[in-house]
Amino acid sequence: MKRKMLSLLSMLLIGTVAVFAQSKTEKFEVKGNCGMCEKRIEKAANSVEGVSKADWNKETEMMTVTFDEGKTNVHKVHMAIAKAGHDTKMHKASDEAYEKLPGCCKYDRTESKKDSDDHHGHQH
Repeated sequence: MKRKMLSLLSMLLIGTVAVFAQSKTEKFEVKGNCGMCEKRIEKAANSVEGVSKADWNKETEMMTVTFDEGKTNVHKVHMAIAKAGHDTKMHKASDEAYEKLPGCCKYDRTESKKDSDDHHGHQH
């Protein structure tokens, strides 16, 4: 219930701000696993000045963020999320940031390393 109240409140606030601001909504993929990831990713996005709404869906790994184009841009949002330890299409988290994540939050980062061991001793 608390969450519904908050989103209702933020929608009212966005409604009043949107008249003056250049509000833009972007959707992009953010790697993560669980509810703790969700809180961390949304907190990182919301920490960027100009972001009015951030919502990450753990089933689809999709982030929807609304921000004021006069104050920030989507790159800054990606950078803040990567700094918190989560990879996006634009920015990869540093290994150091990724290693700080709790065990249950360590999402699979292997997709870019598929071919690395194709050349090592295939014995038939």
